[in-house]
Amino acid sequence: MKNYAKEQKMADAIRFLAADMIEKAKSGHPGAPLGMADMATVLFTKFIKINPQNPKWFDRDRFVLSAGHASSLLYSLFYLLGYKDAKISDLKNFRQLGAKAAGHPEYNHFLGTDMTTGPLGEGISSAVGMALAEQIIASRYGKDVCDHKTYVLTGDGCLMEGVAWEAIALAGHLKLNKLIVLWDDNQITIDGKTDIASSTDIKAAFKANKWEVITIDGHDFAQIEEALTKAQTAEKPTLIAAKTIIGKGAPSKCNSPKCHGSPLGEEEIAAMRKNLGWNAKPFEVPADILDNWRKAGLKGEKLEQAWQIKAQAKGKDFNDVISGKLPKGWNKELDKLKQSALQERPQIATRKASNMCLEAIVPSLPQLVGGSADLSSPNMTKTAGSKTITSQDYNGNYIEYGIREHAMGAIMNGLAAHGGIIPYGGTFLVFSDFLRPAIRLAALMGLKEVYVLTHDSIGVGEDGPTHQPIEHLASLRAMPNILTFRPCDLVEAAEAWEIALTQTNRPSVLALSRQNLPTLRNEASENLTAKGAYIIKGNPQKRKATLIATGSETALAVEAYEELKAQGIDTVVVSMPCQELFDEQPFDYQDMILGNKPRIAIEAAAKFGWEKYVGLQGDIIGMDGFGASAPAKDLYPHFGITKEEIIEAVKVALKK
Repeated sequence: MKNYAKEQKMADAIRFLAADMIEKAKSGHPGAPLGMADMATVLFTKFIKINPQNPKWFDRDRFVLSAGHASSLLYSLFYLLGYKDAKISDLKNFRQLGAKAAGHPEYNHFLGTDMTTGPLGEGISSAVGMALAEQIIASRYGKDVCDHKTYVLTGDGCLMEGVAWEAIALAGHLKLNKLIVLWDDNQITIDGKTDIASSTDIKAAFKANKWEVITIDGHDFAQIEEALTKAQTAEKPTLIAAKTIIGKGAPSKCNSPKCHGSPLGEEEIAAMRKNLGWNAKPFEVPADILDNWRKAGLKGEKLEQAWQIKAQAKGKDFNDVISGKLPKGWNKELDKLKQSALQERPQIATRKASNMCLEAIVPSLPQLVGGSADLSSPNMTKTAGSKTITSQDYNGNYIEYGIREHAMGAIMNGLAAHGGIIPYGGTFLVFSDFLRPAIRLAALMGLKEVYVLTHDSIGVGEDGPTHQPIEHLASLRAMPNILTFRPCDLVEAAEAWEIALTQTNRPSVLALSRQNLPTLRNEASENLTAKGAYIIKGNPQKRKATLIATGSETALAVEAYEELKAQGIDTVVVSMPCQELFDEQPFDYQDMILGNKPRIAIEAAAKFGWEKYVGLQGDIIGMDGFGASAPAKDLYPHFGITKEEIIEAVKVALKK
């Protein structure tokens, strides 16, 4: 039988670095790092394909610590393996202001962190996106340049979250056999044993979702190695169910919730040193053990060097895709679409406008991969060039997510973080609530993604208040580092798509109408949506009031403008398709657009947030409550969002 004494000491190095980090910070979660150290040691020394000197090497294996509270495990690995940006000083600064070693793994704080994790279930779900991205790119460009695994360490908490099971089901359906999940089955959560809240047979559930399941002792090095070896050639995604002891090695606190989320304490760590025969001081690793770890970290250098030669031979298209460069002239057809809109003046819903934009750009953007949560037809996210990805053929550009909005958002994050893919996904705007945790993580990580969110107002009509978004625009606009677009016509929709696809560090939302809207723009020589807001109608020198509108209500504002002008009252209409971009403009531009006359904002959504644009003397025409079930043509007058209300609001404001 093979002797794993060396590996045991290497695993103990993880345990003590993790315990020392948490003790110094007086904050953290020691239980999981101590319990998962043995699995992590076998994985990172014998299986995972990485190069610590180039942590972003494209064909590396991806690793997601779904149980993000165990971040000290990840940081210990980075230091031990010799990652170029991980120093012992970083570990000593764990959880402190400005530290790379954050309380939960943060994407790109350390270059080796492949995913921000923390919200339980999001990590394993995003890993499904990474595994899918690998299959898509391999099918297009060949396994000689794209052939890697996605590994996940997950815990009991992640496997209680619903988002995880949505993603697990899709991974099994698509037979993502390069996805390998190690489950830290210690049966402990913050409140106690898992059986106080769950009786789920996890292994049976994975099997039912078409996964391979291997059961092992998570502290038996031979069993861990055998399971990982078997998983390398599986025809399905693999769950390695590893029975572990939380806080393994801590003599009095192991196998208890006591070691989950609190430092072990100096006495317990001293007892653990004695228990495991560890004589090194805090933050010190014996030279022979550190040398063994560093040797393990060097194994990937030659693999990457060989890959670089193959990647260069693939040519410009492949290398542009994996580096995030858009093809030259990718938006040429989009420009033509804008010009045809100016000539033909179509009256179409902006969801249809978005579809026309996709028809124009999908053929030119191989990295664009779309999908919808079983709403492809109403979202209009499919195009003539869309090909559905299946378990038999990954060489497609469209994902049938099924009715799984939570998983769609997380999987999109994995696709984007993997690289080589720009994901877009569709559902109704009201269901952005399902997506919200994933959207927030995308914004936090600065990922390029596009959310196609249709049925954006009470214009949904008969489906009623459950399907009519009210607070959602304000909620999305309140989120940092995301662009929320609400275009008024085809030209603005095309401009919004152009902006979204040229972002480098933030996602975008397109809020799109169900009902038909007129073409309002008269020229498209400049992308005016890029300024966030602009005057679409009227002479600013003559204005007595400013009407500010978005989306479907811009046409209402133009109607009010025309009637007010006929009555001798000059106004301007400001189309504001993106508040975030407008807020980034110079003050002089903002002041010129909004003017110093009374301002009226019009949007068929919650009024919240418009106060900053209309000021104390302005007015907001919008929603104060939920919608109702009725035809859209009846709902607008019922809720007072009409041309007449706008005109009256202007006249009242002028009397103040």
